[in-house]
Amino acid sequence: MANIVLRGMTWDHRRAVDPLVQTLPAFRAGHPGIDVHWTSRPLHGFEFTPVADLARMSDLIILDHPFAGNIAATGCLLPLDDLVTSPDSGFVGPSLPSYVHSGHLWALPVDAACQVAVSRPDLLARLDAPAPVDWSGVLRLGGTARRQGMSLAIPLRGVHSLMSLFTLCANLGRPFGAAGPDGEPLDRSTCAEVLGLLRDLLAYAPADCLDWNSIALHDQMALRDDLVFCPAVYGFFTYAEVDRGRPLRFHDLPGPNGAQGSTIGGTGLGISAHCAAPEAALAYARYLARPDTQCAFASHHGQPAHSSAWRDSAIDQRFGGSFAATRRTIEAAWVRPRHNGYLQFQAEAGRKIEAHLRNDLTESALHEALCRDFAASFT
Repeated sequence: MANIVLRGMTWDHRRAVDPLVQTLPAFRAGHPGIDVHWTSRPLHGFEFTPVADLARMSDLIILDHPFAGNIAATGCLLPLDDLVTSPDSGFVGPSLPSYVHSGHLWALPVDAACQVAVSRPDLLARLDAPAPVDWSGVLRLGGTARRQGMSLAIPLRGVHSLMSLFTLCANLGRPFGAAGPDGEPLDRSTCAEVLGLLRDLLAYAPADCLDWNSIALHDQMALRDDLVFCPAVYGFFTYAEVDRGRPLRFHDLPGPNGAQGSTIGGTGLGISAHCAAPEAALAYARYLARPDTQCAFASHHGQPAHSSAWRDSAIDQRFGGSFAATRRTIEAAWVRPRHNGYLQFQAEAGRKIEAHLRNDLTESALHEALCRDFAASFT
């Protein structure tokens, strides 16, 4: 029986739970005195529950990088600086830098994702249409699909509408938060252009999109026979595995300027500052950081953060070519703001953009609110 049992908290999806649980036997074999018990919570809790609250209940926490500023301010996690010897430590895209804040690394990347495109290949074949590579091509596909009784799709519930706005701003070379000539984080013309792109897309999509998060989008595309293509969603490559009834396919972001500027996502492993056995927790973190462990994640529906997994042809084949098809996008991804106070802005901004897309808030009122609320988030 293990002398030390670490309590871990992750989010509830086979992409998140299975890799952690299924790779535990190899860790136990190498560390017979240590065990880890994982529990999970819904995606919404993962996006918004304060890490400081989780750190009082769990030793190991799978978290999202926008919490980094709050973690640095509260000291609720242990810095993991000694686990990574250089900025270029083999993790894909900006996965590793996204967890660095105030001079410290607060989590170790274990899962990598960004906004990419996803399609139903059988429906594209029925339309005799390739996957589009830019936004104008997406809209042309929308017209073709409409004439055949099909639709485009995109998840726009709350925070997901903000992520698409972020991605389009960065793709246009005007990332949110980079003050323009008037000092605003989002100038009025960029706001109008990006919202116009989203409204143009919605004209070819069902209104249900405004009720969907990333998981719901994948579920609906796999279930229904009318959703052909989504240009921007946090990709769940497990939906391309052969055990899915209707495997999806993933593609580079088709932004107005191609694949650049996608908002980085993914998850990292943090260690609670309240952990009674920090050395045991660090041993587990080192195990998860190993390239062989990261590659093993892919055998259990995982989406590894280590570049070695993204370059592995057998892994890529298991996931229908998803890694090779989207690597250009994740390598050119953008890191959203992470300062202490940002998360409240993220929650409110997502709701307001969704309200605008539902025609419940004017473009002018939305722009004013985004600028005002972002400034207030620093105080």
